Amino acid sequence: MMNLSLPLLVLGPFLAGCVVMLAPQRTRFLKQALVLAVTAADLVLCLRLFPQEVTFFCPWGAYGIDFSLRFYRFSAFILTAAGGFAFLIAIYSCVFTFAKEKSRLFFTFFLFSLSLVNGAVLSDNLIILLFFWEGLLLTVFGLIAIGGPTAFKTGVKALVIVGVADLCMMVGIALVGHLSGTFAISKIQVPLGGLGSLAFVLMMIGAISKAGSMPFHTWIPDASLDAPLPFMAFLPAALEKLLGIYLLARICLDLFRLVPESGLSMALMIIGSVTILLAVMMALVQKNYKKLLSYHAISQVGYMILGIGTAVPIGIVGGLFHMINHAMYKSCLFLTSGAVERQSGTTDLERLGGLAGKMPVTFLCFFVAAAAISGVPPFNGFFSKELVYDGALERGLVFYLAAILGSFLTAASFLKLGHAAYLGPRSETTQTAKEAPVFMLIPMIVIAAGCVFFGLHRSFPIGQLVQPAVENHLEGQDFSFLMPNTKLVAVTIIMLLMAFANHVFGAKMKGSGLKAVDYIHDAPVLSGIYDRAERRCFDPYEWGRAMMRGFSYLLWRLDRGIDWIYNAGFPGCAQVLARTLKRWHSGSYVTYLGWSLGGLLILVIFLMSTRSF
Repeated sequence: MMNLSLPLLVLGPFLAGCVVMLAPQRTRFLKQALVLAVTAADLVLCLRLFPQEVTFFCPWGAYGIDFSLRFYRFSAFILTAAGGFAFLIAIYSCVFTFAKEKSRLFFTFFLFSLSLVNGAVLSDNLIILLFFWEGLLLTVFGLIAIGGPTAFKTGVKALVIVGVADLCMMVGIALVGHLSGTFAISKIQVPLGGLGSLAFVLMMIGAISKAGSMPFHTWIPDASLDAPLPFMAFLPAALEKLLGIYLLARICLDLFRLVPESGLSMALMIIGSVTILLAVMMALVQKNYKKLLSYHAISQVGYMILGIGTAVPIGIVGGLFHMINHAMYKSCLFLTSGAVERQSGTTDLERLGGLAGKMPVTFLCFFVAAAAISGVPPFNGFFSKELVYDGALERGLVFYLAAILGSFLTAASFLKLGHAAYLGPRSETTQTAKEAPVFMLIPMIVIAAGCVFFGLHRSFPIGQLVQPAVENHLEGQDFSFLMPNTKLVAVTIIMLLMAFANHVFGAKMKGSGLKAVDYIHDAPVLSGIYDRAERRCFDPYEWGRAMMRGFSYLLWRLDRGIDWIYNAGFPGCAQVLARTLKRWHSGSYVTYLGWSLGGLLILVIFLMSTRSF
């Protein structure tokens, strides 16, 4: 069924963004009203279309690049979530403090980003998807660059890291088009093996980089400090995770059909496990509210990749359920950090404390979201993690152990964060703090309530959102009312209790909740690793910069060498030759006659020798 609503989902936010950009500064409140109206309309339109499968097709006329959009259960699931987050974060952003000019730029790029995300998810053609995908990279750069004094450098870093991964994805798309003979996503089915495996890997790189997985993650912690706070809640915490994992699922389930026995499945699980552990280890030692959350945004992607990488139905459902759960609780957590920053003027945990009494609603929302991300029952994160655990254990004990250890460390770091910011002694910075404005609280409350609802009524998101999206790949199984494995639940609860005991003991020994896990940072081997990590020794971007500096130095030396040859070498040789010839040209006719006879003799000898042959 052809439906003009689909291009409206793309054009509406884009045109509204153009209006916001061009409108006079004095119309600030009208622009905010427009942003709220457009994001609300986007959400309503997605909800109206939700039960249907509709398409929009506009033939391009060349090379199989048709402007083809498709709205079906999986894309509907992602678009509705994206629209909901966009609307809530738009409400929050209208109250968040921006400089006047930055407010206009933020809302412009905000609406452009929503338009591009809608276009990428709706695209039923890989070339059209790539267009929207790359456009989103530019808006990410713009949203970061309007931040603090070092924001431009951070934006360039994001542009380079994700741009390199997107280049890999571009090559992968070209290979897929070559192997399948079409760029229409709904018609592609490429067998794994040979060029097919190479195409899978290249496209996978593009997907996991957008989601923020290791090793394409290093710009996110920097952006958490430099970019406007609503940006972190909107893109790295929510929309980019939805978009990256959406594409990864399409790659694994539709374009290539990943199977559990394949080496590529094993590679994905390894990437997921490593991302879980390394990122949460970095989160554990952070002393800045926003930076700690940014590392958890990276770590939680590992659970999604691990779940999908298992290629077993329960793991896939768990990974996708965790995707939507993560978008909820991580957005909520970033919004609480923004409220704390606005009301206290800092997110430095060493300068915070006692905010639970000053900001009780913010603390309650933080508590719910922190419990959800830590996998505490009965919140939503507990159930999605248990499904991932089950799928991981089916594929190998080591993957389950990595996932459960990640949950232990996650709980430990959020106990530290909550204790330091909300429950510790009140500092001078927080003496005058008060609760955030109501329009900043509403989005946090709604999202926190969603974390509770999706936990208590998990059959709704699994049965109505996740499972129908991938029903062709679940072997006819119904996961809506699936109860977690009792033994795995027992292990999870024991790990959470151990994390709590670890925090209590550490805080008592160190005299501070902020230092409760410092023993991990100070451990003999880990201390050296942490020091190198803090100096960015493991940052691929810094490796690339070092290589480019070395290459630039070589080019500079080559350039200087060429200049020396041109400016000093050639003139010097000419002068030596001139002095030599000057000595030979004495002005004596006898000398010149001798040279002439000598030359004639050489010519005669040459001709005679040539004739003899």
